[in-house]
Amino acid sequence: MSLIGKKAPDFNAKAVIKGEIIDNFKLSDHQGKYVVLFFYPLDFTFVCPTELHAFQEKLGEFEQRNTQVIAVSTDSHFSHAAWLNTPKNQGGIEGVSYPIVSDFNKTISRDFDVLLEEDGVALRGLFLMDKEGVVHHAVLNNLPLGRSVDEALRMVDALQHHEKHGEVCPANWHSGEKSMTADQNGLKSYFGG
Repeated sequence: MSLIGKKAPDFNAKAVIKGEIIDNFKLSDHQGKYVVLFFYPLDFTFVCPTELHAFQEKLGEFEQRNTQVIAVSTDSHFSHAAWLNTPKNQGGIEGVSYPIVSDFNKTISRDFDVLLEEDGVALRGLFLMDKEGVVHHAVLNNLPLGRSVDEALRMVDALQHHEKHGEVCPANWHSGEKSMTADQNGLKSYFGG
């Protein structure tokens, strides 16, 4: 089931932000901002902390683009808090400041169709939503494959460029590069014809 072009499923769950437990964290509270919502399998694992730290390292760039980063896993909020209190050099995510949502009952992962039912964990799903909560980009990786934070930023740039200029962004496009109108003339102009 694809969520592309549809409003993202809302949720109300426990989350941890900078060590503080939030009882009623809602996706819908972030309308008016772009949202990058990403799922990861489990706290205290191996690829996962590299991803959470990579998003933290680029958090300022997301914020400059009016984009809220939110992480989700099927761990409890207690596990999230413990992982946040574990130093990076011991496999922890100390210093991560964006929200980490607990999907302990696995409803969020099911709603976004990323849950591996037999394992009770989410695949590495990433969803980009516009300011109204509509999903424009989704990517799904299997458990061993870490994602590219730079690609997530590129997709935020592409969505914002399209919204601002009405143009489409070709393959490997980056902010500041040539885009095109979505017609034959735009295509010919793009290829220099």
